[in-house]
Amino acid sequence: MPVPGQGVGRPRNSAIDAAILVAARELLAEVGYSQVTMDATAARAGTSKAAIYRRFTSKAELLFAAGVHGADPQPPADTGSLRGDLLALANRIRTDMSAPAAREVAPHVIAEISQSPELSERLRSVFVATEREEIDAILTRAVDRGELSTMPPVATVHRMLGGALFFTIMVIDEDLDDAELGRVVDVLAAGLSAN
Repeated sequence: MPVPGQGVGRPRNSAIDAAILVAARELLAEVGYSQVTMDATAARAGTSKAAIYRRFTSKAELLFAAGVHGADPQPPADTGSLRGDLLALANRIRTDMSAPAAREVAPHVIAEISQSPELSERLRSVFVATEREEIDAILTRAVDRGELSTMPPVATVHRMLGGALFFTIMVIDEDLDDAELGRVVDVLAAGLSAN
């Protein structure tokens, strides 16, 4: 599975990858989504526009990676319990989605997805796939530990956790404090354990 921002089979250069994402985040903060250009990003990153397009197919994908996902996802935390693992993941998602860059990028990318099946497919094949791999790892550990008797559908768990957090943070703009986040995870973990 490709790492977000990386095409299949393309060599990675972590220094260039990092420079591109830093430049994109800086420009996003300075001028806003609509004014960020690939030319300006390349100039600030000290690379070429072609180098950016080898990693990202569009400005939307670049800014989604820079503002929401990052280019080097870490393995999900192994806390020793299903609830703990889900809570660690939920905390990271909450932090990422609550950042000013994510709040700037998300509405624009959602609007562009509705107009571009290609962008929608690209985000699914790279970013959603990566998120589901993380959830798969968490659920597999829970099955291996005996906390779950069967493997739940990964896509369903992804929709339930990601959807709850996205709706709360991005749509209705409510605070999701630690207690409420814990309650969301408790409901999800209890439902998974009951099956």
